Amino acid sequence: MDRLWTPWRLAYVTAASKDEPGCVFCAAQAAAPGPDSLIVHRGESCFVILNLYPYNNGHLMVVPARHCGRLSELTAQELDELMRLTRAAEMALDERYHPHGFNMGLNLGKSAGAGVLDHLHMHIVPRWNGDTNFMTVVGETRVLPETLDETARQLGPLVARFANV
Repeated sequence: MDRLWTPWRLAYVTAASKDEPGCVFCAAQAAAPGPDSLIVHRGESCFVILNLYPYNNGHLMVVPARHCGRLSELTAQELDELMRLTRAAEMALDERYHPHGFNMGLNLGKSAGAGVLDHLHMHIVPRWNGDTNFMTVVGETRVLPETLDETARQLGPLVARFANV
């Protein structure tokens, strides 16, 4: 049997068994933008952050800074910035990684697949032809070719540039 070592997942696996209070997105905002925090850009009312456990390399999320769980709870400004930063994230990913497509979406509620139930976030997942190969399907393992801190360094300036276009 082959083994793919992923020691960075230990914190996730061990924390998953605990009922830790608080919101991961609210907690993430306390850190300064940069490769260590995974925040690649801050807007006025939303921010762009890398997914700590990505589906694919470059998996970003756009998150309102204010803790709210539904689109209907957003102000017009928050809703506008959520979509503008989603667009900027798509453009940045396109320029840097040239994916063949994207999955974008919101999961509202547990039955819809939401992992964080009460803090809305838009997923932007770059996709490449063949990215669901045997490792994902048979081995139930994702192979990511770049570390998260390097992805943050690559995408931060691009998201900032496209946020103002």
